[in-house]
Amino acid sequence: MKLCVIIPLCALFTLTQQVPPHDRCECELTILEKAFPHHKLKTVEDNASKCNNNITPKKTLELDSLMLGLERRLPKLQEDVSVLEREDDGDLYGALSLLVIENELTEIKQLIHKLNMTTQGHQRLITDANEQLKDLITEMTELEKYDTMQVVKRKQAQEHLKKGLQPTSQPTQPPHGICPHGRFLNITGPRIYTAGEYPGSYPYGAWGRDPKPEVGKENWYWLVMLTSSNKYANYVRLYSSLSSLIVGVSGPGNVEIHSSNPTTNTIQGPNVVLYGGALYYNCYNKYAVCRFNLTTKTVTTMQLPEGTRFNSKGNFCNLDECYPFTDLDLATDESGVWVIYTTSQDFGNLVLSKVEEGEPHTLNKTWHTSVFKQGVSNTFMACGVLYATRHVSKEVEEIFYSFDTSTGVEKFNIGIFIKKMSPNIYSLNYSPVDQMLHAYCNSFMVSYKVLFG
Repeated sequence: MKLCVIIPLCALFTLTQQVPPHDRCECELTILEKAFPHHKLKTVEDNASKCNNNITPKKTLELDSLMLGLERRLPKLQEDVSVLEREDDGDLYGALSLLVIENELTEIKQLIHKLNMTTQGHQRLITDANEQLKDLITEMTELEKYDTMQVVKRKQAQEHLKKGLQPTSQPTQPPHGICPHGRFLNITGPRIYTAGEYPGSYPYGAWGRDPKPEVGKENWYWLVMLTSSNKYANYVRLYSSLSSLIVGVSGPGNVEIHSSNPTTNTIQGPNVVLYGGALYYNCYNKYAVCRFNLTTKTVTTMQLPEGTRFNSKGNFCNLDECYPFTDLDLATDESGVWVIYTTSQDFGNLVLSKVEEGEPHTLNKTWHTSVFKQGVSNTFMACGVLYATRHVSKEVEEIFYSFDTSTGVEKFNIGIFIKKMSPNIYSLNYSPVDQMLHAYCNSFMVSYKVLFG
């Protein structure tokens, strides 16, 4: 006698029980559902990862930077041509003006060529991405058919419900001090993202504009790269425009502090600024601020208080590492030059001092804060307010702290986030000329727009 019983189990398989003679029991398992294709899911994940790696914000910013450079360069060319038409004397002045215009045209052609190559590359990338996206959608639709228990759909519904229940928090209003632009509201961008003239060569450095430029140098940009051991530099490189910086054509060239690197009064660390035609920086092997006059090529020094930490003993840090030789941070804003440092007497907390111009430059009023320097990744000044950042992730930096020098008020809840293009920002400086924040990140130059209101 044979007894057959079919039992449905979760609608996935059938169980057939047979009772043969001699009291022996045998079970036959038949799976009704198809096995989940794990290899297909792995392929989809790999393809999605490749697509994400190919399409990054960096590529978009590269195109935006080139467009902005061209946009600023063309009006300058038109202005120079108009001046030549009005004031051509048919002699030396006309010849020199034509030479200047010829150089500008060469730079513009290089910029346009780079723009065309970048645009063509982006068009190919968009076409490929569209095809990949269609394939991914098709594959994911097929894989969803295996979700017979509707686990994915229920999870999506739960996430949607959670988002709907979360309260909307009001953003913290940062202090504004005495500022002609109004309150510091936010940071947008990046606006500029470029590898410049030496892509990938020098991970540490700084760049920006002179807030108090000499006549005729209003559009110039400067660049300092730590060319020796990622710690030291002995010159500043100048560019006559933003487009020249992006393309990597330095007409003015280098202004050398000393032929040796490093040596007395050369640059130590990445936190440098240019103000009033002079470069301010941490002097080599000293707890002092050096001022290098680019015109006279002379250096004056200003000693900081006893106990000031230097030679990589009071650095900026993130959770994983400290940035070498960032003991002194020079900054500019609407009022001039500032130096941020720490001392043994302050137990490692940030100290802020105003630097007064002159020959020699001197240290003016000093403020003592309660924020620990090694808990900070960078600082900058804007309208007399010190702002400090901290590392959140490889993609995000947070402006979390402020100190208003006009009131002495500290705040630890600023909550303004910076979208990074590289894991670390080694220097950060505010330009009051155009309210831009210039960052140097692993050999890339990045800028952000500061919003006031």
